[in-house]
Amino acid sequence: GKVIAETLRALLATDYKGEIEVIVVDDGSRDETAAEVERIGHIDPRVRLLPQENRGKARALQRGLSAVHTGIVVFIDADTQCQRNTLPRLLEPFADARIGAVSGHAKVGNLRSFIARCQALEYTCGFNLDRRAYNRLNCITVVPGAISAIRKDAIDEAGGLSLQTLAEDTDLTLSLHRHGGRIVYVPGAVAWTEAPESVRTLARQRFRWAYGTLQCLWKHRDMIFNWNYRALGWFSLPSVWFFQIILVAVTPMVDLFLLASLPFGAWSAVMPFVITFLAMDLVLATLACVLEREPIARAWRILPMRLIYRPMLSYCIWKAILRAVKGAWVSWGKLERTASVPVRA
Repeated sequence: GKVIAETLRALLATDYKGEIEVIVVDDGSRDETAAEVERIGHIDPRVRLLPQENRGKARALQRGLSAVHTGIVVFIDADTQCQRNTLPRLLEPFADARIGAVSGHAKVGNLRSFIARCQALEYTCGFNLDRRAYNRLNCITVVPGAISAIRKDAIDEAGGLSLQTLAEDTDLTLSLHRHGGRIVYVPGAVAWTEAPESVRTLARQRFRWAYGTLQCLWKHRDMIFNWNYRALGWFSLPSVWFFQIILVAVTPMVDLFLLASLPFGAWSAVMPFVITFLAMDLVLATLACVLEREPIARAWRILPMRLIYRPMLSYCIWKAILRAVKGAWVSWGKLERTASVPVRA
């Protein structure tokens, strides 16, 4: 209950001057979440609870969408805290009628563990840096479920939220592109999310992300190298295949091969490659920290990440690939939340 309470507290304190209705879908939680939402709803009538049996995130989102009567829907995860200016900044682009969806700027708010700090840098170097580039070409591949806003009629035109993949946010984003919607990224619309703090929890999350991404890439495979989708088909979707699937899968094996060759006297041949790879990582991380206005000192985390963090991500990718080849279905699962994101004004 504490997690949702902090999320609602931050959301209701928004500087947004228009009317809002906060719909909380309780997907069969076994803690005090529903009771806490009801308590807050009695105090603030803008909060409404929609309980249901545990049916997974996609069905919970469908349930919530069915109760929406406004023209724009803001999606926020239960463990994500907005700043006071998040909603105004997130909704501002909709003044342009061509805009169908807006991606917010998710940041990791809990930095207590090494695993969480690695994810914070990953968000900075990967997810958010990618969106900055994709935004210029209207080829954003995912409007994150943690913090985003989409026109309700655009969702309906795209066929609604699909139950066919585990990455419903990516699936919906690609469907929006099919119908010609323009999608933008607003770096100033910051929200703080809770990242997994243990290797086991992170591995479960990343396996689900990898499997869902593979499902979406296969479902929308006709968009890749398709001139009708311009930069999406020729730049961002191929980039997802290469950087999020292929490179993540093979990089640790390349590192292992290079390290394994050292005892055989291959120092002079191997070390230039090792130094070059690490230098490229460090330069990219530094650039990302500068653009995201993060402390540059955090860029150094990229070095231990390559040897410790990335092999785990590679394992998740290979596991997802094998499951996909077998055609096995994967359930959405549930992450344990710790309410470890500090309260922010």
